[in-house]
Amino acid sequence: MRRFVALLLALLALTALSACGATPAEESDSTQTAVDADSDAVRTVVDCYGREVEIPEEVKTVVCTGSGALRMVCYLQCTDRLVGVEDTDKNYETSTLRDYAHVYYETLQALPSIGKGGGTANTAYVEELIALQPDVILSGYSQEALEDLARTTGIPCVTVRALSINFIDESFYTAMEVAADVLGAQARCEEVLTWIDGCKADLSARTADIPEADKPLCYAGAVTYSGTHGFTGTYSNFGPFLAIGARNAADEVEEEGYYDADPEKILSWDPDVIFLDPGSLDLVQEEYASNPGFFDALTAVQTGQIYACVSYNNYSTNVGYAIADAYYAGTVLSPEQFADVDIAAKTDEILEFLLGRGYYGDMTADGLAFGPLEIGHEA
Repeated sequence: MRRFVALLLALLALTALSACGATPAEESDSTQTAVDADSDAVRTVVDCYGREVEIPEEVKTVVCTGSGALRMVCYLQCTDRLVGVEDTDKNYETSTLRDYAHVYYETLQALPSIGKGGGTANTAYVEELIALQPDVILSGYSQEALEDLARTTGIPCVTVRALSINFIDESFYTAMEVAADVLGAQARCEEVLTWIDGCKADLSARTADIPEADKPLCYAGAVTYSGTHGFTGTYSNFGPFLAIGARNAADEVEEEGYYDADPEKILSWDPDVIFLDPGSLDLVQEEYASNPGFFDALTAVQTGQIYACVSYNNYSTNVGYAIADAYYAGTVLSPEQFADVDIAAKTDEILEFLLGRGYYGDMTADGLAFGPLEIGHEA
């Protein structure tokens, strides 16, 4: 028995000596192997096209290409992950047309250029992207352009493309959730989407009890969609009107989203209230100068019921502007129900939540303030 115990003790001693004899280099190699294994960890996400994309377990660096992608990164408060930016997002120091690019101008200006930008086609600078090697490219490209970019760069490309129709619809929610999954920003994403739901509920509740017959007929003209348009440029299912249950004259036509309305049809609608994008007012003034009779025949022009509706489409949906538009339209169309809304303060509150800084003063200086408009006179 003693012999067995002695043998056992000897074996334990040898084992201990062997362990103590491991060299620092061997220990370092073992540790490094564990680190390498961890750094090589990957996971799979499903993007807005239903594509399964393998990405690093932890995404530390990203770039954004195409319509809407960078806005989502800014709403998710993940701009510290950016290692490059498209040229189109670098021009908004004083311009407030693009919400996130104005607030984050200094951050974006300091980053390397990774593409021309401007739409859903592949306008990326492939060599620059390959040199930067971001962990993931978040993109608003079309599917064909996205897959071309993934093929030419060898970098995981995930689409977060959302539609700019209706009032911040489900495609935006899905895109935000995909972006948050990639970035590990689910908590902030939930906060943003819950807040948007709250705004929607508040807007809807304020007008829920107004009889349809008591609602003025309204029209949104000179809207922005893939560029600026004149007076006949309008929307069916116009987001800010949908949010407050407004009667939109343009809904009479069987069109989905943006279209050019027939001028004769607008005359037949003869809306009580007209909203125009102040950023396109110069186009409307030119149209008035060439055909004043058309405009002067409209009741809203005669009574001065023309108001600003800031464009919320600029490289996809400016969510903050869409919500502010709805609140302002509410103050015009249903003043009693929106009597507590100071639109300047409300706009700042919205922008502060989404982007960390309210800047309604900058919007006013840029000619994008809410308020009455005149056509046929000096703007």
